[in-house]
Amino acid sequence: MFEDHFDEPELNLAVWLPHYLPAWGSLAETAATYDIHDSCLHLRIPADKGRWLPEVHPAPLRVSGIQSGNFSGPVGSTIGQQPPNDGAVVRQAQQTFWGFTPDHGYLEMRARGVVSPRSMVAWWMVGLEDSPERSAEICVTEMFGDAVEPGVSTAVGRGLHPFRDPAVAEDFEAVRLPIDLGDFHTYAVDWTADQVEFFVDGNPIGRCARPPSYPMQMMIAVFDFPDRSSVGDTVVPELVVDYLRCYD
Repeated sequence: MFEDHFDEPELNLAVWLPHYLPAWGSLAETAATYDIHDSCLHLRIPADKGRWLPEVHPAPLRVSGIQSGNFSGPVGSTIGQQPPNDGAVVRQAQQTFWGFTPDHGYLEMRARGVVSPRSMVAWWMVGLEDSPERSAEICVTEMFGDAVEPGVSTAVGRGLHPFRDPAVAEDFEAVRLPIDLGDFHTYAVDWTADQVEFFVDGNPIGRCARPPSYPMQMMIAVFDFPDRSSVGDTVVPELVVDYLRCYD
């Protein structure tokens, strides 16, 4: 159904928006820091990258992410994707964008991460929230640096978050696996109307029943939490994506 091997020198803007939840701030304030080389997408958080929307997200957060869809209501409304807090309002209305938004399939990403105890990498899918109940999340993988034993093991988070979707139940778990986040691995999900099953390097690591069945956009990002620890201040968090594929 879809594949991106990041073979071109520029990001495919027909598929990807190089911003992280821009409705709550602006496109200028939420731009990703990235480049493409060696047939990989490199999402980075360099030392001089500022905080993500400190006016609406008081906890210090830095992020570099891309998404394959975008939607919001008008300025001043509360209609938007994954609001950062209760009562958050749209500060910049977004043009509706359906880049790559599947509603089922076997999806796979090959990637590696560079993290410190205060950073993380993640790939998840969310509804566009063009209606409030189409808001659930399928977290394919999220990995925090403080849950990584370099060269030994990594805790891989996966599961469902309902948010405002009453048809989806919270079902999330972090599974510790004998993998090194710094090496390339494949993270995948087999998504049907009845269940979603999660895989790492082709090995099943769990499943959840009754997933969302509406179109969902990809979210791929690296995060840094400056107030969590002074350890790792010199590390430039990075998520390196070799490819993303989706099979019917």
